[in-house]
Amino acid sequence: MITVAIAEDHQSLVDGISLLLKYEEDISIIGTANDGEELLSVVRRKQPKVVLTDIKMPKKDGISATTIIKKEFPHIKVIAFSMFDQEEAVQRMLKAGADGYLLKNSPLEEVLAAIKSVAAGTPYFDATIDLTSISLASEKGKEKPLLSKSEREILRLIGQGKTTSEIANLRFTAVSTVEKHRKNMIRKLGLSGKGELLRYALEKKYDF
Repeated sequence: MITVAIAEDHQSLVDGISLLLKYEEDISIIGTANDGEELLSVVRRKQPKVVLTDIKMPKKDGISATTIIKKEFPHIKVIAFSMFDQEEAVQRMLKAGADGYLLKNSPLEEVLAAIKSVAAGTPYFDATIDLTSISLASEKGKEKPLLSKSEREILRLIGQGKTTSEIANLRFTAVSTVEKHRKNMIRKLGLSGKGELLRYALEKKYDF
């Protein structure tokens, strides 16, 4: 069972996510909070497996709360849930120890996919976030990988002949998210379509 705590200062959003997860047999919401201090109280009392937290909250923001949670309970997975996709916000959450980052305009099915993914030990980040540039922003002098870790993993699966649906199932993610990654890779690699992406994966023999 994946136990989840949700921290969000807009109760309507908490209610919406709770409704989404209500009928998931392998997920149970064991606590909710409307501010960072309340979140810490919930986590300390109930120790959920996954925390879904907003960044901007009263009393204590999500970044500070995540830092404390990861220090006290390193095994707890934390997903940031925010309106902001600015590099600084993402980088600060990564530094705090976040295992995932979702935007609030993400479809609810992607929230579900993110929870299952991080619970299984696989980080999950919105496809629109360029993790490569963010993670290397403070590592000057290193060569910047062209593709992010998630993109490289998906490219390997493409090279194995997996369909978009199969990749989504294997990565506990939404089909739309895999499609976003495909488009991002085609753009970054200067390719013209899915056929060229497959050929690239085969030619490179997964060495990327």
